[in-house]
Amino acid sequence: MVCGLRSQELDALLLREMQADAPYGDKTTEVLGLSGDARGDLLAKQDLVVAGLPAALRTFELADSACSWAALFGEGSRVVNGTVIAKVYGPAAALLLAERTALNLLQRLCGVATSTARAVAELDGTATRVLDTRKTTTGLRNLEKYAVRMGGGHNHRMGLSDGILLKDNHIAAAGSVAAAVSAARNNAGALWKVEVEVADLEMYRQAVAAGAEVILLDNMSDEDMAQTVAERPRGVLLEASGGMTLDRVRRVAELGVDFISMGALTHSAPAADISMELVPVRQ
Repeated sequence: MVCGLRSQELDALLLREMQADAPYGDKTTEVLGLSGDARGDLLAKQDLVVAGLPAALRTFELADSACSWAALFGEGSRVVNGTVIAKVYGPAAALLLAERTALNLLQRLCGVATSTARAVAELDGTATRVLDTRKTTTGLRNLEKYAVRMGGGHNHRMGLSDGILLKDNHIAAAGSVAAAVSAARNNAGALWKVEVEVADLEMYRQAVAAGAEVILLDNMSDEDMAQTVAERPRGVLLEASGGMTLDRVRRVAELGVDFISMGALTHSAPAADISMELVPVRQ
């Protein structure tokens, strides 16, 4: 595994992206006739949390087996603007061929990790944990969820196979909260928890009465969430979700919920600003 992804899957992803970027070769380096070796310094141009270096740097090895690299910081490290976080070595043409694919991935994963770290910092001193969601970039789910972990967050479900979460459409299809929970409880294995998404206090009380073990409070007001905390039976876990922003999460955590899930960790994280500075190696 490399950054949460099987090695073969990572290689296929990187090769596909390089092929899309240079389907008929790199015309610029071809016309320059580059033949010498070079070093590429990967430079952080903002404060960020490092995530995905081994995955991104693998791109250079795939471009040319003569390439090598050295990561200067471990995954999850916090670095400041102006820091060189890794160095790559090899034929200049290969470094330039792989540059954009490697940087696209690295900027994305560092961006997710950095956004997650900001959310985690907001909850410092509370018992509430930050969760991600399934709102990930197509093809990058495992990598983005890995980046969430590097930023100090926690993964919710990796996918639909990993947990039972009865959402509004499941409840509509089953006919009611009680019917959905009953069916799930009767058909799930004994070790599976049943989580139910609710939108108001009435649905919350129905979910509690039906025996839900985890209740997701979707787009509820702070006042209503505080009421769910006051009413919850022993052993029931509460997850707040919907419209969770950095300026709100601390307030929600202090209400007493166990988890705050944030789709924005992945679907809205800005790419980190990272560049590669090429340095020719004189023979």
